[in-house]
Amino acid sequence: MRTPLKLSTRKARFALIGLTLAGLVAVPGAVASASTASQSHPYDISAVKPTIVLEHGAWADGSSWSGVVTRLQAAGYTVDVPANPLRGLASDSAYLASYLATIQGPVVLVGHSYGGMVTTNAATGDPNVKALVYVDAFIPAQGDSINSLSAQFPGSQITPAALNFVPSPGGVTDAYIAPAQFRNILANDLPAAKAAELAATQRPIAASALSDMSGAPAWASDPSWAVIGTEDHAIPPAAQEFMATRAHAKITKIDASHLSLVSHPGAVTSVIEQAAAAVS
Repeated sequence: MRTPLKLSTRKARFALIGLTLAGLVAVPGAVASASTASQSHPYDISAVKPTIVLEHGAWADGSSWSGVVTRLQAAGYTVDVPANPLRGLASDSAYLASYLATIQGPVVLVGHSYGGMVTTNAATGDPNVKALVYVDAFIPAQGDSINSLSAQFPGSQITPAALNFVPSPGGVTDAYIAPAQFRNILANDLPAAKAAELAATQRPIAASALSDMSGAPAWASDPSWAVIGTEDHAIPPAAQEFMATRAHAKITKIDASHLSLVSHPGAVTSVIEQAAAAVS
């Protein structure tokens, strides 16, 4: 004679059966998904929005990306804006590469100005970096430096006379843009008050970084996009177009200064989103 189940045991068993059935009904593809996951990645990486990493340039800091950050976050992207040490191309690139190594999943890496030198080197060999975006930026080939590119394409208003040099401990000389020159060189489409604020809060770059030579470029294997400000007085538009074409970048031109990320954040964001959509 079979002993009847105690009421509490029967309730528990029926509850377990109910949960199992509910799971099968709620997730009709559960069995197939589990099978697929066991064969590959536990989730579909192609369906995940890439993290957007924004690298600022010289004479700036992460706040220059503020208008872009708020737009990307509103669109549902995770956005990181690591500090650029501005101490030298090799060390700055190594720092960014270390930062990128902490991010899981795909990355769209964006560089402004000197930040383009850094992103080009930091992303080389990183399989998570799926796209590069250059905003009024240097896009170096191996062996290029800021000084060599500037000599090849004259016209930049960043000259020794426009810089203030400040010796710092350890033998490093920092270079600042002279405040009186800042607006005309970097921010010629921004209000005078905003340009004055940016001039006062600028971060210097080690002067030696201007002659540092670039290594193997990430754009040789990663797709790239470029935003070119046609009123850029820091990096001549002709130089930007040459570098972008050489890197096979998709080019967007806008009527903007070197600080298009500040004056035209919507246009810059749109190009970043194009890159993200292309690799998602």
